[in-house]
Amino acid sequence: MYLQRNYQALAERYLKNFPILALIGPRQAGKTNFAKHLCKGWGYFDLEKQSDLDLIASAPDLFFEQYPEKIIIDEAQEYPQLFKTLRGVIDENRSLNGRFVITGSSSPELLSHLSDSLAGRIGIIEMGTFKANELFEKPLSSFYKIFTQPHTRNTLQIDAPQLSNEQMRHCWLYGGYPEPLLAEDEIKYQDWMDNYVATYINRDIAKLFPRLNKLAYQRFISTLSTLSGTIINKADLARAIEISEKSINEYLQIAEQTFIWRNINYDVKSKVKALVKSPKGYICDSGLQHYLQKINNFEALLRSANVGHSFETFVIDELIKGITAAGINNVDYCYYRTAKGAEVDLIVSTPAITIPIEIKMSNLVPTKKLASLTKYINDNNLNFGILLNQSDR
Repeated sequence: MYLQRNYQALAERYLKNFPILALIGPRQAGKTNFAKHLCKGWGYFDLEKQSDLDLIASAPDLFFEQYPEKIIIDEAQEYPQLFKTLRGVIDENRSLNGRFVITGSSSPELLSHLSDSLAGRIGIIEMGTFKANELFEKPLSSFYKIFTQPHTRNTLQIDAPQLSNEQMRHCWLYGGYPEPLLAEDEIKYQDWMDNYVATYINRDIAKLFPRLNKLAYQRFISTLSTLSGTIINKADLARAIEISEKSINEYLQIAEQTFIWRNINYDVKSKVKALVKSPKGYICDSGLQHYLQKINNFEALLRSANVGHSFETFVIDELIKGITAAGINNVDYCYYRTAKGAEVDLIVSTPAITIPIEIKMSNLVPTKKLASLTKYINDNNLNFGILLNQSDR
């Protein structure tokens, strides 16, 4: 079963404007399926398949002479030399666009290869797992147009939501990995997540970092899931896992580079002196977060001590997926927190507008709970901020 992805229009735009389209993101997020539906009839080569890897690596010049365009190369990080080879192939006919689609996951060097070797020749889309509207086969919300141009309170328009709270809560609990969601079977969902995490630790991480302590890293990922949506105290985290703070820095970098974790920086533009400058981040799929915390139903989620941060994790991930799919470039995401506890959960800055966003799990939020958001708006001469919660509008 294939469900339409929000990235369709953006991918078509990039194929029109660049020789290469790169789809990067976590394993099993649907990159390969999307590429095959986007480019029906194109040749397909999977570099995790030894025969396909040998075909390209043994004689890359001959391969691209035979396949000069309209091919999909899956898991391109398996052959790092590919990126330099592609640059040469493209430069021989620089005016021809829409020639190659490559996918990549779980590689610390992947982004540097793409930016260093193929700069100016490639459009890159970071594909997450399903966004809620994709699962329920609705179009991408018009909400994301807010970030494309300046607005005042008078010009701001937000349409009624396309999905019910019940549908959103389903996605919050189970996340967005396509295969287990579409199976609609609780046992298969749990079995799939078991295998996914085991494969990530025992294959991907073991292959990329053969000297890494797998047991320590597994403890780190499980502990990190409980800290999703919070400001990370690296010293406390190191003591909890019984490893060095240096190792925590390395593990955080590995988790981010393999698309399991996303760091959110503090507001570096703020003039407030007593600003918290520690990193904040979240697990890139709420379903994976809940699996790691052994939460498998909505009642258990509501009883969890981390339920508020879990909701924040889900909402931020939904926002970033939507902004990415809307094709908005040069976006900066940060958070704001002072030593006295004033906090804004997410600040989204695009070339057109800066919008501070407060995320609350409840459906009714007293005005006094928005004091930090209001002060941030006033201090930074902004037109408005946005509250996202579980209201029906």
